[in-house]
Amino acid sequence: MLKNEGERLKQVVVCTPKHEYASASNLEKHNIGELGNPKAAIEQHDKLKAKLSEFGAEVIDLSELEEHPNSVFTRDTALSTPKGYIKLRLGLKTRQGEEKWMAAALDSMGETCVGEIKTPGTVEGGDVVLAGNVAFIGQSIRTNEEGIGQLSTLLEKMGYEIRVIKLPETILHLDKALMVLGGKQVLYCKELISKEQIEGFEGIGISCGGDTTANIICLGDRELIINCSNSIVIDLLKAENFIVHNLDLREFAKGMGGPNCLIMPVERSA
Repeated sequence: MLKNEGERLKQVVVCTPKHEYASASNLEKHNIGELGNPKAAIEQHDKLKAKLSEFGAEVIDLSELEEHPNSVFTRDTALSTPKGYIKLRLGLKTRQGEEKWMAAALDSMGETCVGEIKTPGTVEGGDVVLAGNVAFIGQSIRTNEEGIGQLSTLLEKMGYEIRVIKLPETILHLDKALMVLGGKQVLYCKELISKEQIEGFEGIGISCGGDTTANIICLGDRELIINCSNSIVIDLLKAENFIVHNLDLREFAKGMGGPNCLIMPVERSA
């Protein structure tokens, strides 16, 4: 199960974009900037899966959910915790239904559902970052107060301290502004998150904007996956002696997603 995003990644659920991602009929409705190139998107996703497997993580690849071009972004659909998974409720109406799709997959893997977010609450996985005993939750255009309240109740019973971070409407999810690099180390956007909000953690601050974001995948053991366009962060973290795998994932930026959006971590361990 998952306690800390900075621990070694053992098992992850992804979704190769074979058809739906490149065939959305209404881009605005699905919050997609522009359609991805199908061939390039599959090639980039295959390289991501290969890197995850090379690191030693078990990769479970789901078929896309029909008429859900955003199902490639598996992160948002569920939250794995030390007790089991929490079935989320997506804030974008056209994505609702992906929660049931992911829950069915997790159930088939033998995972236990320990709760769910119910109407009118919404929580998307990109707004939740688990960091040891702290659960950072972004209050965003996709994750509302009711959803945060429901999720907080579930996580507090597991011993998590809840820290809610309000985000401007221009920031889709918290993982664009904050991600875990290791046990007690985080990458964060200085304009959006204060040092007080990350008290108890060693913070590496960046100025977010354009291609510069905190949206990365922590593999564990100081190894990271970062989109090749995020060059400032790549250089900064290499200088901090992290092992950086810079992959070309630019086709998914067209759908408003980064590396972390493409994985639903199921299991991590120290």
